[in-house]
Amino acid sequence: MESFWDLFQPEELIRFGGLALLLIIIFLENGIFFGFFLPGDSLLFTAGLLAYPSVGVLEVSLHDLIMYIGLAAILGYYAGYIFGYKTGEALYKKEDTIFFKKKYITLAEEFYKKYGGLALVVGRFLPIVRTFAPILAGMVKVKPHIFFIYNVIGALLWPLTIVSAGYYVGAVFPNALNYLNYIIIGFIAVTTIPIANSYWKERKTKQAS
Repeated sequence: MESFWDLFQPEELIRFGGLALLLIIIFLENGIFFGFFLPGDSLLFTAGLLAYPSVGVLEVSLHDLIMYIGLAAILGYYAGYIFGYKTGEALYKKEDTIFFKKKYITLAEEFYKKYGGLALVVGRFLPIVRTFAPILAGMVKVKPHIFFIYNVIGALLWPLTIVSAGYYVGAVFPNALNYLNYIIIGFIAVTTIPIANSYWKERKTKQAS
């Protein structure tokens, strides 16, 4: 690690803090409102790649890594759900800060209206929505047993898909670590497109009305 800013790179985060820091970040990014800026998908992909035996940075099996991440994601969603349940409408009245923007709640709300409970599953694969979907679920008082089902399904599908993809890339392309920055940029671009598209549609709708 050459500088402080390297800590914001998924690979450096994992090399610096190992599995423990990885799980803390996953927990925060999955429901704690100020964690929306933390890496999610790119971190999972990198974790899968670094867990491949020939890379050997994360000394944990693929199965265990998926289960650990899934558990951290489940707990993060519950933290967001409880926070949203208790704060309710107060978040709509909260002033924008560096760590909170009301437009993120609106974005999650529109996503939830479109997909219903599935937003808690599909939203796992979308930055910002991933953080605010459980908070919104708490605000609208989604029944606990319904929340539990969608929470567990999404928390397992998310790492199963992305961590496995990183692990598979490590198996097929031994030198993939040398091109990790380009892969991460691609991941960020792909996951940001749906969010940007929703934002511009909402903005056009408001301008038209």
